[in-house]
Amino acid sequence: MVKLTVNGVERTFDGDEDMPLLWYLRDELGLTGTKFGCGVAACGACTVHLDGTAVRACQTPLSATAGTAVTTIEGLSPDGNHPLQAAWRDLNVAQCGYCQTGQIMQAASLLRETPNPSDADIDNAMSGNLCRCGTYPRIRAAIKQAAKGARL
Repeated sequence: MVKLTVNGVERTFDGDEDMPLLWYLRDELGLTGTKFGCGVAACGACTVHLDGTAVRACQTPLSATAGTAVTTIEGLSPDGNHPLQAAWRDLNVAQCGYCQTGQIMQAASLLRETPNPSDADIDNAMSGNLCRCGTYPRIRAAIKQAAKGARL
């Protein structure tokens, strides 16, 4: 049995502890903001926080989450107004939008570790999150805006 906290709610799972966290979040808890992209931790669409650090939920077994706090996009801000979410809206970052929850979760981890990131910091931290639409310049601008706390 795995005991963990998801978005501030204590949970227990009495099933296959090798199940990827992604499927637990989506199929068991109905938290569908975390997306399946590649299944091999190469695209970042499934990025969530495990004790505040960005991880790929598709390759994180439930056994690795025992006693931890998991935060998904749904838990980042209950009202959807985290500074990154606001910046994403202000700058119209999303195009198709599929990768954007993973992008935001990765960016939130970056800003937690590096509150005033340089372009190189952003590029390095975000390099594992792919966007087929190529919104990288808008992603970088939104991260900078959120870091400054600015709103348009």
